[in-house]
Amino acid sequence: MSEKSALGAMLRPFKDYQARHFVFDAPGDGRVATIRLNRPDKKNPLTFESYAELRDLFRDLVYASDVRTIVLTGEGGNFCSGGDVFEIIEPLTRMAMPDLLAFTRMTGDVVKAMRRCPQPIIAAVDGICAGAGAILAMASDLRYATPEAKTAFLFTRVGLAGADMGACGYLPRIIGQGRAAELLFTGRAMTAAEGHAWGFYNRLVPAAELEAAAGDLARSLADGPWFAHGITKTMMNQEWAMGIEEMIESEAQAQAVCMATGDFRRAFEAFAAKRKPAFEGN
Repeated sequence: MSEKSALGAMLRPFKDYQARHFVFDAPGDGRVATIRLNRPDKKNPLTFESYAELRDLFRDLVYASDVRTIVLTGEGGNFCSGGDVFEIIEPLTRMAMPDLLAFTRMTGDVVKAMRRCPQPIIAAVDGICAGAGAILAMASDLRYATPEAKTAFLFTRVGLAGADMGACGYLPRIIGQGRAAELLFTGRAMTAAEGHAWGFYNRLVPAAELEAAAGDLARSLADGPWFAHGITKTMMNQEWAMGIEEMIESEAQAQAVCMATGDFRRAFEAFAAKRKPAFEGN
């Protein structure tokens, strides 16, 4: 088996993935996938099972041959209300430390998997976005919201630390230390206007246009140089812990890798011919 065919054997389509604890939809060519939390009667809370499936799906999307971008959203006018009070919170009050640590590590693994998958993730947020739901939005690469979105890292409201699933490290990098401290200490809701002004939300759009706007952005990324997008995401993750010398050297290496791709050559040829490039991800 050649190296190329061996690599191809590692990849598989996810277009027909059948989710058990949420909705997964990748219509048409499968390049844009939508993950929709679908328990609208309770504002789309997470369960032990949906946490685990999200973790496993995001891990496996590294091997997707079709999906290039992901839209993460909720059903029924809300994004996600966090962990289900009776299916997660109540059982946690009866668990011993080893099981509690296994749970918190598992929830953190969801964020790790979201950050490690090469596909850009776009959160489309409406209504309630609280607790672990706020973390899912935070862990996404881009965030669109409606003016009605209310985002709360409300862990202190249930007697817990604001340090949950990476929030103390990640949120200050998005909105700044002081603003993050206020939200994590008080648990108050960040309005959509605040979230947009502070850089948490990239854009605010009316509820009727939210999914279409997120979908348009997802499609534009999926039809772009998606191998290079994966490199961009990887470098944004890695450079958090680097000094300036390491940053510049790492980006030199990363960009040289992208310059060796066919997409770089295709983009030049399209520019020279005054036509739109057709990227192939190699």
